[in-house]
Amino acid sequence: MIQPETVGQYTSVWGEGPLWDANRSRLLYVDIETHKILAFDPATGTEKIWDVGQRVGTVVVREQGGLVWAGDQGFFFLDEETGVSTPIADPEPDLLDNRFNDGKCDPLGRLWAGTINLKKVQNASLYCLDTDLTVTKKFGPVTNSNGIIWSGDGQTMFYIDTPSKKVRAFDFDLTTAGISHARVIWDTSDDSSSPDGMTIDSEDRLWIAFCHGAKVVCFDPASSKVVEQIDFPCVETTACAFGGPDLRDLYVTTGVKGDLKEDTAGRLFVCRPGAQGVPSVAFAG
Repeated sequence: MIQPETVGQYTSVWGEGPLWDANRSRLLYVDIETHKILAFDPATGTEKIWDVGQRVGTVVVREQGGLVWAGDQGFFFLDEETGVSTPIADPEPDLLDNRFNDGKCDPLGRLWAGTINLKKVQNASLYCLDTDLTVTKKFGPVTNSNGIIWSGDGQTMFYIDTPSKKVRAFDFDLTTAGISHARVIWDTSDDSSSPDGMTIDSEDRLWIAFCHGAKVVCFDPASSKVVEQIDFPCVETTACAFGGPDLRDLYVTTGVKGDLKEDTAGRLFVCRPGAQGVPSVAFAG
């Protein structure tokens, strides 16, 4: 049985968006509700924390240095030394009940991130921040744009709108960033919990955290079968990412569920499930 262990000292209200930064051997993630971006150093067990002043749903590394993040008011650059954030664009300034949620960079370094409607209305969308800093709406409407990742050959994009309980695949055009042929590859409607953040391994298997589910599930699109499940001691498992020097450490963020008393809720976990991840891509703009 795979046994996840807590790492670091920080407890999130709602941890999300883990991403391994191989160049600096650290794990980036966010605590949405407390407005924080964190960098966890596995070698020392310490965290560096930036308060960005608004809810933040996702963070990625920028090739030119610093970070790119998205939150209540759109996309931003973050200078790690000064802690200053600089606005890039906000595609939904009139939708006051929406904020940005999960996102990742595609194989050519364009940042894809989607929004969530906090009143559970289906008016959120998935966007692409291109390397020239233009923003394009790519898919919608959705209610809670969540896990997004690409196959090893870059020809398939996988995507989750959490309340739909469906994992979708799209044909992906690397050159144009076009998506087409949307199809459901896994309908989890029979599960009382819901698919949230996800990552992919070197065999193109999806590792999906289930909010309200206390688990991370490995689903193989090639066979349409669940091949692994990792159970956790807290119910709100939110997202996952492979990291470490060999990309075999699976990091999992968690959140606190209301007044439910759980000793490890909100902590960052790590385990070694026997799979190997793939390197994350930095924003190329």
